[in-house]
Amino acid sequence: MSLFEDVPSQTLDRPLRVAILGCSGSIGTQALDVCRLHADKIQVVGLSVFSSCEKLVHAQREFHVPHVVVANATHKDDPVLTELPDTCDLRFGPDAVRRLATLPEVDCVLVAVVGEAGIGACYDALAADKIVACANKEALVSGGDLLMPMVKPGKLIPVDSEHSAIFQCLRGERHSELSRIWLTCSGGPFLGKTKSELADVTPEQALAHPSWSMGPKITIDSATLMNKGLEVLEAHHLFDVPVDAIEVLIQPQSRIHSMVEFVDGSVIAQLGPSDMRIPIQLAFSYPDRWESPATSVDFCQEVPLQFSQPDMTTFKCLALAFEAGRTGGTLPCAMNAANEIANAAFRKKNLSFLGIPEVVEQVMNRTDVEHVESLEQLEDVDRLARKRAETIIGGLEV
Repeated sequence: MSLFEDVPSQTLDRPLRVAILGCSGSIGTQALDVCRLHADKIQVVGLSVFSSCEKLVHAQREFHVPHVVVANATHKDDPVLTELPDTCDLRFGPDAVRRLATLPEVDCVLVAVVGEAGIGACYDALAADKIVACANKEALVSGGDLLMPMVKPGKLIPVDSEHSAIFQCLRGERHSELSRIWLTCSGGPFLGKTKSELADVTPEQALAHPSWSMGPKITIDSATLMNKGLEVLEAHHLFDVPVDAIEVLIQPQSRIHSMVEFVDGSVIAQLGPSDMRIPIQLAFSYPDRWESPATSVDFCQEVPLQFSQPDMTTFKCLALAFEAGRTGGTLPCAMNAANEIANAAFRKKNLSFLGIPEVVEQVMNRTDVEHVESLEQLEDVDRLARKRAETIIGGLEV
C-alpha cells in the first residue's frame, strides 16, 4: 500500500516550504504556531483565508509570505489589505486557492479549509506532486475514490489526530495482518444524554467541547458524532479497510488517539496530549520527528481511562455515515453536503440539534447513487444535496 512504503528521512538543505490553506482557522493558526517553533525548518510561502483579511495580513507580515489568497472575492477592497507589501502576490477567489497548492516553490500543502472546498485543492496538490498534509475530512469523504489512486509514498499525511495516530501505529506493519481499526472518540459535550435531553440544546452548549479546541463547524459535528462518522469514511479510504472493520470507541479522556488491532490479537495504540500541534507538526516533519510543541502527559497523575460504545440511536449521524460508507459512490458526498447545510442552520438557530440527522437522512434517501468519476460530478452532487437540504430545512420547525 503506497501510503506506508518506506520514505527516507528528509534530506533538504533548506527549510520545508509550506502553503497553509485556511490559515485563520483552528488548524491553520496552530500550524502557524508550529512554524514559529521551528522557524529553522519551515518557511511559509503561501497563505489563504476565506474572508479573515486582518488575520491574513498579520500572518503575512510576521512570516514575510510571498503569496496570499482571499477566497471570498467580495473582500478584495478591505482596507487592511493595503498594508500588504508591494512584493506580496495577492489574489482572490477559489481558483486562486487551488493555484496556491500548485506553485513551484511549494513543497508541502496543508489543506485546512473546512468543507467541500478542500477537495479541489487536494486534487491539484497531489497532481502537482506536492506533499499534502490533509486536515480536510471532506476531501476524502467525498473524493476518496478519486484522490487515493493519485497518492505516492510519503505524499499524503493525515492531520486529524485519530488518523495521524493510526498512520503512526501502522508504520512498519504489514497491512495484510491488520484486523480492525479502533477509532477513538471523546463523545463530545453530550456524552450519555438521551434524545429527550437533546431536544432543546443550544449551539452554545454544543460548542463547549470537553477536550479539543476546534472551529465551530467541526465542534458541532463532534457534538452530533457526525465528525466521527466522517472520520470513519476518511479512515476507510486512507487505510484501505472496509467500513465495518472500523470500530468507534468512546474514550472520554482523549488520551488514546486511536488503536489498530492485528490478526494475532495484538493492539497498538498511540497516546499523548490533546494538542493538535503534534499531528500537524508530524505532517511537516514526516518521516522524522521534531521536538514536541506540547507539554508531555504525566501518566502517573492521569485519571483512569474509560471506554464505551457510541449510542448510534441517539446520535444518528454516526449511523448515517456508516450507511453512506457501506453504499459508497456519490452518497457520502451528498451526506456531507447536507450535513454542512444542517450544521450551519443549527448554529444560526434555524434548525434544532435533532433536526441535523433528520435533514441528512432525508437528503440521503433522495440521492440517486452513482460511481465517482470526476470532480465535476462531485460538484453537481454537492450542489443538489445542498439545495435539497435547504428546502427540507425550510419546511421544518425549529
